Amino acid sequence: MIKVSIIGFGNLAQHLITAFEKAESQGCEIKLVEVYARKTEGLSALVPFEKICTDLDQLAAADLYILAVSDSAIAEVSSLLPFKNRLVVHTSGGVPLDDLDHNNRKGVFYPVQSFTKNKEIDFSGIPIGLESQNSTDFQLIKKVASAISNAVFVINSDQRKALHLAAVFVNNFSNHLYSIADAICEEHHLPFEILKPLIRETTDKIMLISPDEAQTGPAKRGDTETIQAHLELITNENQRKIYQLLTQSILNNGTIL
Repeated sequence: MIKVSIIGFGNLAQHLITAFEKAESQGCEIKLVEVYARKTEGLSALVPFEKICTDLDQLAAADLYILAVSDSAIAEVSSLLPFKNRLVVHTSGGVPLDDLDHNNRKGVFYPVQSFTKNKEIDFSGIPIGLESQNSTDFQLIKKVASAISNAVFVINSDQRKALHLAAVFVNNFSNHLYSIADAICEEHHLPFEILKPLIRETTDKIMLISPDEAQTGPAKRGDTETIQAHLELITNENQRKIYQLLTQSILNNGTIL
């Protein structure tokens, strides 16, 4: 039985708790022994009281400690752990392995997904990138990851940083564009829901063909009249700059017909 301790109680930690509890109930040899959090509000709804810890100095013994904390807190929290030579992993896409404190063995357990509280998610399809300092630790991390995901893969710190950058483009930036579209709809008294089938078709399409092949629209066609009409319609200067920048990027990347 592999004992796992989660340190943190943010969006990712809550989903990891649910995933590990589910895996344990299905007979996997993984046991979530403890969750550390400074604020425990809502935590008792996910784990029994006896598994909750509010003092790092009182952490229970575990085979693997998962730091599910903010990127800026990883180095500090790992330096405060009251033990040595145990396996500690962080869950960040952008933080190097070496940022973990040297007192313990280091690893990375990086789920490539966006997590929101109270939004149910199936962990089995989420890719988890793994990194460690030695093969023995890697096999342990792999066994833990495989208990909750069917898409476990090896990745080094440089690759993970690049993957995290790509993830920001496909998730954070695309969501910001949805927010801009929502604002434009609201300005013109249109429901954003009208665009949801288009959003679904766009994401479904790139599951079958490459993003370059899926690209459509006025910039792809070289339709300067429509582009100019759009620019005249935009009232927000920041939105206009974003439209111009993205349009130029598509023009530079594609073949103008």
